Amino acid sequence: MRVLLCLAAASAIIAGSATTVRRIAAPEARQGVAAGPRDLYAIANYRIARYDKSSGEKRASWEGDKARFPHLNSCAVIGRDLVCALSNFPAVPQWSSVEFFDPVTLAHRRTVSLGQGIGSLTWVDRHAGAWWAMFAHYDGKGAEPGHDHRHTLLVRFDDDWRRTQSWTLPPSILERIAPMSISGGGWGPDGRLYLTGHDRPELYAVQLPAGGAVLDHVDTIGIEAAGQAIDWDESAPGTLYGIDRGGSSILEMKVATGIAR
Repeated sequence: MRVLLCLAAASAIIAGSATTVRRIAAPEARQGVAAGPRDLYAIANYRIARYDKSSGEKRASWEGDKARFPHLNSCAVIGRDLVCALSNFPAVPQWSSVEFFDPVTLAHRRTVSLGQGIGSLTWVDRHAGAWWAMFAHYDGKGAEPGHDHRHTLLVRFDDDWRRTQSWTLPPSILERIAPMSISGGGWGPDGRLYLTGHDRPELYAVQLPAGGAVLDHVDTIGIEAAGQAIDWDESAPGTLYGIDRGGSSILEMKVATGIAR
């Protein structure tokens, strides 16, 4: 498959912005993308496709039962697994699970069921010896009675998936994601957590607060990807992958991190 290079790529990156350096055609790029050492993974509800990172050629694909895998939101290569966040969005009551796949064959390996009562799981990551996950809430479609986007929650779990702490979003982010929620996230190379919403071309850098239960919003970075799931390339610090849903493509972006406004 042909890799399309972005003609408008700039050589310099300034604080508060990102540069798109490459596009890879991927019809499955509907919910998000994950980056491994040699591969990229395009996610589309109950489908996953593995693409060669260098050539852009499709190497493998997986399609699950819609009843069991109604809404894969994001994935990340963690250890020897492709770890994916699954929910039943837009159905209610909301339920969520973490699904583990073989990163080469895409065979499904196992499930960690998180059940109901927290929200709709949109992304999961591993950082500082713990599991981190974001549970979305919405104002309209997919909303549960008595909850709206302000109930979106970052949760830290231990290795047995027991909840240890949780944090809410600051008003400066909540006002920008309404009426939807956080769709993507992951810990960046500078130790900060980066989040994306549902449709705005923005990346929000946050930190755990020194006190209280509300995350600190330290930067907003303009990106070409209009929300949805993202993933940092751990083999190339500063490289972030996102998607262009309208263009059915994966976006490779360079981001200047670690700069607070």
